[in-house]
Amino acid sequence: MKEIKCPKCQSVFQVDEADYASILSQVKNSEFEAEINRRINELKTLNKAEQETNILKAQQQYQELLSKKEKDLNSKEQEINRLKLELENLVRTKKLEIETELNKKDREINQLKTTIAQNDNNLRIAILEEQNKSQEVLKEKDRKITELTGMISLEKSEAALKEESIKKEFQLQLKQKQEEVDYYKDLKTKMSTKMVGETLEEHCSTEFNRMRPLFPFAYFEKDNDASGGSKGDFIFRDYDNGFEYLSIMFEMKNEMDTTATKHRNEDFLKKLNDDRNAKKCEYAVLVSLLEADSELYNTGIVDMSHRYPKMYVIRPQFFIPLITLLVQTSKKTIEYQRQLEAARSQSVDITNFENQLNDFKDKFAYNYRLASEKFKNAIAEIDKSIDHLQKIKEALLGSERNLRLANDKADGLTIKKLTRGNPTMKAKFEEARIKDITEE
Repeated sequence: MKEIKCPKCQSVFQVDEADYASILSQVKNSEFEAEINRRINELKTLNKAEQETNILKAQQQYQELLSKKEKDLNSKEQEINRLKLELENLVRTKKLEIETELNKKDREINQLKTTIAQNDNNLRIAILEEQNKSQEVLKEKDRKITELTGMISLEKSEAALKEESIKKEFQLQLKQKQEEVDYYKDLKTKMSTKMVGETLEEHCSTEFNRMRPLFPFAYFEKDNDASGGSKGDFIFRDYDNGFEYLSIMFEMKNEMDTTATKHRNEDFLKKLNDDRNAKKCEYAVLVSLLEADSELYNTGIVDMSHRYPKMYVIRPQFFIPLITLLVQTSKKTIEYQRQLEAARSQSVDITNFENQLNDFKDKFAYNYRLASEKFKNAIAEIDKSIDHLQKIKEALLGSERNLRLANDKADGLTIKKLTRGNPTMKAKFEEARIKDITEE
């Protein structure tokens, strides 16, 4: 509810929302109409002279604006006329240029037509000439084909004769090999197991004595000392001015094809290693005819260092080559071994010295293994046909290269390198050098 106070009687009375809105609307409408009427009366009372003045000013402004528009319109028309003239000149110029270019193109087209006609004539002439040449070339090729056919027929005949000759030669070699195999099988059959082993020992002993001039200061005898409960077959020791620089324990193993119990090479490696240690030998070698069908042992020198250090398994034909190889390589370390023995006798700290020497030996053994693998391949290829000679050559060259690398490493090993990082050894060698100078 809204309260309204009467301005005359000052009485207050209440009205609802709808009545209040109606009264408020009536008051606003009456005030608005009064204001409108007031404004109209004011306009009616304006000075008539001022109205005329305003009208004149408006007319004058209109005339000025109209004059300005006419001037602008004249300027635009002049600009349009100027542009039309330029456009006409440009059209005439372009038309002239186009006509000139078209005339030029017409002349070029005519020239090209003339050139094409000439080229057509030249092409027809060239085609005729090439056809004549092709016919002559075909005739020459036919003649050469006839000659080649005759030569091929002749070469086929010669190849057939060579093939027949090679077959006969191969059959003859095969027969000889088979006869050798039969001979050795027959020889084995006639021997007892003990005799076979003794024959292998005798074979190795004979081979060594036959090559004895190569090892003038070497010791090679049967191992007859069984005080440790076991013994090997042969011991090889070589000396340089009384200094032992190489020692090898050999074990020879063989068995007949008809033997009931077939042994393997690995069955004898532990005993061979024990015998080597008992007799203080550096290398251990098993000369074996066991496992006759094994491709591993038939290819050449087999390095067993992954089982036992410095141990090898070989067939009898590698007996002398292995000794020769170990002698040649071990001679490279004679001076270092002597110095090592001298250092040991003086109770010098030689830990680093031995490590460096062992490192050299390990590196040398690595190169030697590479050389032996190449050597295996070379030996295996020897028993094959003549066509494989090139492979044998490559394998031997590879072996020579690794031996050369090993030799270079040996030549590059110096006392300075061995004593690097070992002040004790360096001081001892310097002391010995000063002592030698003083004694002189």
